[in-house]
Amino acid sequence: MSDESYTPPEVWTWDQESGGRFASINRPISGATHDKDLPVGKHPHQLYSLATPNGQKVTIMFEELLAAGHGDAEYDAWLINIGDGDQFGSGFVEANPNSKIPAMVDHSGDKPQRVFESGNILFYLAEKFDAFLPKGHAERTEAMNWLFWLQGSAPYLGGGFGHFYAYAPTKMEYPINRFAMEVKRQLDVLDKQLADNEFLAGSEYSIADMATVPWYGRMVTEGAYEEAKTFLAAHEYTNVVRWAETIFARPAVQRGRMVNAAFGDPAKQLRERHDASDFETKTQDKLEG
Repeated sequence: MSDESYTPPEVWTWDQESGGRFASINRPISGATHDKDLPVGKHPHQLYSLATPNGQKVTIMFEELLAAGHGDAEYDAWLINIGDGDQFGSGFVEANPNSKIPAMVDHSGDKPQRVFESGNILFYLAEKFDAFLPKGHAERTEAMNWLFWLQGSAPYLGGGFGHFYAYAPTKMEYPINRFAMEVKRQLDVLDKQLADNEFLAGSEYSIADMATVPWYGRMVTEGAYEEAKTFLAAHEYTNVVRWAETIFARPAVQRGRMVNAAFGDPAKQLRERHDASDFETKTQDKLEG
């Protein structure tokens, strides 16, 4: 049914077949679909995730903390395969009642502390380790401005533009045009901010950059959602390209993007991460070779 002929019913009912590529993992209710405990490794921080842009935010943060000498930031990263519905297991729902990756449980205190929502995990770790968040009030506020900007903006890129441009059952002009306009506006916001600033909050690399680069940085340098990089003329946002290339060149960022990856180049897939040495010995190409 095309968008021109659709008339909403008086009361909406769920039709799973109309959901597009990811219909099997979307539903209008919350809660667990099956019993499954979450594994717990040897480190204080237990991360349950997948290397989507939201998942990469947190693994980048962990790897940056470790690279900066915060040994207490060691972590176990367990793969949550959202295509298989792992996020609806009872243990994961207990860690995040919203059933979205990433979720983290910190076992370093008197009792386990769950932390969910990717931006909140970044903020939690930044506060815990006093790292990657400026100490000055004005500078800290600016970093938080951009962290919250990203948390509010990324759904337009992924769930809005990406869904209708690449994943919806049919191509519909109105939603594609609507979300393309918004994504280009957001890229322009970023480009203007980065024209006079090395990083989003100024001269200091922060959790705002870690949150934003897996989304908008990937779009302008590597592309996302099939041919969307060309469609959006992403190369025109030269300041965003410069910023993204700078961050993606960081070794900790390169490691972070590998963790919990279950697609792409097998040499860049570290589906589970339990030790720093895993990057050398347990990438998927080595496990399959």
